[in-house]
Amino acid sequence: MSYAIMRSGGKQFRAEPDARIRVPRLNEAEDAEIEISDVLLYADGDDMRVGKPTVEGVTVRAKVLGHGLGKKVLIKKFKRRKNYLRTRGHRQPYTLIQVIGIDA
Repeated sequence: MSYAIMRSGGKQFRAEPDARIRVPRLNEAEDAEIEISDVLLYADGDDMRVGKPTVEGVTVRAKVLGHGLGKKVLIKKFKRRKNYLRTRGHRQPYTLIQVIGIDA
């Protein structure tokens, strides 16, 4: 079973064939195929390659399934005895991708 550790949006994800991954929002249309060449580690059985900082010649092919917003995170500010209470919410945008394959 081969897998790769890739970087997208400043975060690292483990990519395996047919895996669905939520990555930070990408500016790609739905049903578009993308290639991610920012691969930090590639492993296939006993063959393991670690990048310095990236592995040359390895790309992750994926298909964009859709875009969405994550769960709401509530932010509360409170100061006691001052009648001060503020609540704000935030939903982080994401892109759902499905890994088609890893080209090494």
